[in-house]
Amino acid sequence: MSFIDIVNEWDNFDFDGFFKAVTDADILRAISKETLTKQDFLTLLSPKAAKHLEFMAQKANALTLQHFGKAKLLYAPLYIANYCENQCIYCGFNCTNHIKRKKLTFDEVREESEALYDLGIRNILVLTGESRAKSPVDYIADCLKIIHEKFSSIGIEVYELTTQEYKQLVDAGADSFCMYQETYDRDVYKSVHLRGPKMDYQYRLDAPERACKAGMRSVNIGALLGLSKWRKDFFFTGLHADYLQNNYPEVEISVSPPRMRPHVGSYQPVEIVTDADIVQIITAFRLFMPRAGISVSTRERAEFRDNLLPLGVTKISAESSTEVGGYAHKNTNTPQFDISDDRTVKDVQDMLIAKGYQPVYHDWY
Repeated sequence: MSFIDIVNEWDNFDFDGFFKAVTDADILRAISKETLTKQDFLTLLSPKAAKHLEFMAQKANALTLQHFGKAKLLYAPLYIANYCENQCIYCGFNCTNHIKRKKLTFDEVREESEALYDLGIRNILVLTGESRAKSPVDYIADCLKIIHEKFSSIGIEVYELTTQEYKQLVDAGADSFCMYQETYDRDVYKSVHLRGPKMDYQYRLDAPERACKAGMRSVNIGALLGLSKWRKDFFFTGLHADYLQNNYPEVEISVSPPRMRPHVGSYQPVEIVTDADIVQIITAFRLFMPRAGISVSTRERAEFRDNLLPLGVTKISAESSTEVGGYAHKNTNTPQFDISDDRTVKDVQDMLIAKGYQPVYHDWY
């Protein structure tokens, strides 16, 4: 069974009816189980489960310590281009937005990677806008080879590729992959992607699996919370992660719960996702998939990120920039979105140590 089959199976499920039928006993039973079913996961995402967050948090903390100890991996994004062929109405890189477009030269890639290295970062996530014409696979591969001179852990977050193209980037130095489906609701997906290759829902949906087949060591997925109803979107995120883990046990699977942030453009979230909602998402997922990673970026404010650490978070970004370059050449290009946590790498490192955690800089095999 492919993942699209699973999506089809759940597409017509009566989520509202299920949530109305959930009882406190169902929630407590799910929290107490060692292995959760998909229905248990959905139960913990229900509105009624919100009043049991403390119990969920205690269990999530115990599972995180059991499987990950006190280690928290640090990383930073490096945008190498922001040219885009897609008209995604919620994104600052939307091809119809009048922003300064930029692609780093190879010399600038080296300067930016050296600046990040000097900050103490050893794990980089390389990002582009979604344009094959302006940022072809060969260009991305050449950039990765330059970055690989200093960094052993390199992730990519780029447009959808074939399995062979992902293999090309693995050979160039990439060992991890990140892609957000944005929303798993096909009708909403169609309404917010008005132009460009990203309009193909299923091709994007299958990209994480192609990355697994290409030899990526780590694969991270997620939905952009606020585009659609968050409970349904993150339930499908969990199903997707579960599918990948079951079919590719050699790959480290992780998820991100990014909320929409201010950006160039006027799109407003369909649904406001609160801090309590994020706590429910993270704790429910940790109980559903105890060994999966959970990444929280600088989209979230500093105090809130600190408070999320015990609940299941395994990876956090630090001193991030969402503009092209942004480290050696700060404040020269339009960011994809505004960040909330502007602490330095040292600030985040000191916070982790003060709270009894171990900052980890290398994402080793």
